[in-house]
Amino acid sequence: MIRQIILHPDTRLRTKCEPVANITDERRRLAADMLETMYAAPGIGLAASQLGVMERLIVMDCIKPDENNPQPTIMFNPQIISRSDETFSYEEGCLSLPEQFAEVCRPTEVEVSWINEGGNPVERSFDGLWAICVQHEVDHLDGKLFIDYLTPVRRQIITRKMKKMKRELDRG
Repeated sequence: MIRQIILHPDTRLRTKCEPVANITDERRRLAADMLETMYAAPGIGLAASQLGVMERLIVMDCIKPDENNPQPTIMFNPQIISRSDETFSYEEGCLSLPEQFAEVCRPTEVEVSWINEGGNPVERSFDGLWAICVQHEVDHLDGKLFIDYLTPVRRQIITRKMKKMKRELDRG
């Protein structure tokens, strides 16, 4: 089921999410809904907080839909356990800030631990677009947005644009 994505500014996007205590069928359904919502948007990552669910759950798939072998990844309680010293910049966007993009500098590689949908612990290294995506989504779980890496002026400009967009959407 495709769910509604919360748009910035919304206080839920600035709230730190609670750890998931146990993996239930309801949470697995939520993860499946998140993947469906992410693919439909279209996007490469989505945090539960972007749907108003304040739990530490993210989904991602950095394989383009027209390519073979999609790799949907579901992470309960993801934690970045190490980051490379080397960094690079990438133009990021966000499903909660549609049509807004900016260069963000992040570590090129990260190691992440999480619990998968089967309840098993997983640890894996990510690089390239996957590393950017997982860092972006984990930031969501901590109440941080990609615009927080920008200058205050640039952040204010984007926030004003988003407020205007939300007003126009509310008017229908």
